[in-house]
Amino acid sequence: MTEIDRLKQTVSEAWDSPVADQVAAHWGYPAGTAKWWRSSASHVFVLPDNGRRRYLRFVPGSYRGPKPLTAVAELMARLGDGGSAVVRPVAAESGALTVTVATGLGAMHAMVVEPAPGEEVDVSELTESQASYWGQALARLHRDAAGLDAGLPESFGELPGIGELFADDTALVEATARLAEVMSGLPRGQDRWGVVHGDFELDNMAWEDGRPVAYDFDEAALSWYAADIAYAVRDLTDHTGRPATGHRARFDAFLDGYRSMRPIDDEDLGCLPLFAGLHAAASI
Repeated sequence: MTEIDRLKQTVSEAWDSPVADQVAAHWGYPAGTAKWWRSSASHVFVLPDNGRRRYLRFVPGSYRGPKPLTAVAELMARLGDGGSAVVRPVAAESGALTVTVATGLGAMHAMVVEPAPGEEVDVSELTESQASYWGQALARLHRDAAGLDAGLPESFGELPGIGELFADDTALVEATARLAEVMSGLPRGQDRWGVVHGDFELDNMAWEDGRPVAYDFDEAALSWYAADIAYAVRDLTDHTGRPATGHRARFDAFLDGYRSMRPIDDEDLGCLPLFAGLHAAASI
């Protein structure tokens, strides 16, 4: 939150920022061109592109080193080259997919991505057919990203710090410890563990002709495929990670779509409530 506030204080009433200007210059954009859009895991600014738009994304060096962003950019490029429905990174003027820029707020690790064609679909508008294509898209990503794991972190790295951060919340600390203990015993065979998107929810994809194109790979990591499924479908589930009332048909369609592209067994699906709890703990 501190880094988000520091950046927000540089944003003018015209939504530009001298920090973004310094970063965007590496892609040949003049000052005042980049317009602030949002800040969360990374700062995101919109760039014009011949009547369309591109997205400048950068993260403070004090928050994260350059390797994860480089790994994400290379993952997206290689997935795109292989035909996966993901947005593609845009090379800087230097030819690199990512750059580290010295700015008034310190070093920023940056990349630019193309827009995803189409429109967002809200969960209330999601059809069973779309849910099936959504599941197919995640399965295809899991399949095609196999082996493209260089530089990616493992998921749930936040869990060890919960005991110190929330020492006064005994129930939370104990529950997290129990979940982490169960997680540590899960198998990591290549059919269960690999490269995941990390946030494959409806908000991170656009739909064109009934099919999704994924973006926002900020949380890409090495994890269990079932964990990626659990986080993706959280809008279709209740707090236990099980299908919510009114969403069962969409949930089943998602899994049917996933299974049409790659197998996942009932043992893995039985872990969805566990991963829902782990995601909740890691997100605190």
